[in-house]
Amino acid sequence: MAEAANLRGVKVMVIDDSNTIRRSAEIFLVQAGCQVLLAEDGFDALSKIADHQPDIIFCDIMMPRLDGYQTCALIKKNPRFRGTPVIMLSSKDGLFDRARGRMVGSDQYLTKPFTKDSLLQAVASFAPQQVQ
Repeated sequence: MAEAANLRGVKVMVIDDSNTIRRSAEIFLVQAGCQVLLAEDGFDALSKIADHQPDIIFCDIMMPRLDGYQTCALIKKNPRFRGTPVIMLSSKDGLFDRARGRMVGSDQYLTKPFTKDSLLQAVASFAPQQVQ
């Protein structure tokens, strides 16, 4: 499991209103050596992003108050976080949903329920390269 070693210390935020999704993502990511930040909606996430500056953000689409599209658009409009990869999480796998995610600046789209491998692969593809 060579790729897991590359994930050590990567700071990942998971934004999802489902406690189950947040917890399962957290378990997978922590096992791979990532630092994990959790947020239950877009408002909660925005303040934590400013404080903790995650390397990668997973963002659910269907959330109360501020949905994933709005959250992603706000992250990408901020010059400080424009380059932070945002991966949309959704149980919807339609072309329209994917296109809408791209329009607000998301970098990838992961369908729920995700597997440990698909989650870690997404992190690995965007993780900042560790300097040896």
